[in-house]
Amino acid sequence: QVQLVESGGGLVQAGESLRVSCAASGAISRPNVMGWYHQAPGKQRELVASITSDGNTNYADSVKGRFAISRNNAENTMYLQMNSLKPEDTGVYYCNYQNLRGIPRSYWGKGTLVTVSS
Repeated sequence: QVQLVESGGGLVQAGESLRVSCAASGAISRPNVMGWYHQAPGKQRELVASITSDGNTNYADSVKGRFAISRNNAENTMYLQMNSLKPEDTGVYYCNYQNLRGIPRSYWGKGTLVTVSS
């Protein structure tokens, strides 16, 4: 089992920045990929950005140039720096972990709420 705990959400105004964090613990193996998913009110959960344990990143087109994903493998922590926030970025941000070797397993955190006011 892998446990994921997100933190850092909050209320900001459009154009401001926010950083959310995800702390992972438990049976973490490598290689793996961790990602941030966004679920806007009334919509499906969508991938925002992902990062592998060796540092390869992937971003949704909607956040390229505004968001930056990073991780600290030694501390099992992942971050999402969100800049130039827009009202449409509002929603719950979920942390996800997937192992890339062996039996595929995927784990989710409970999410952290980000609200961007216009």
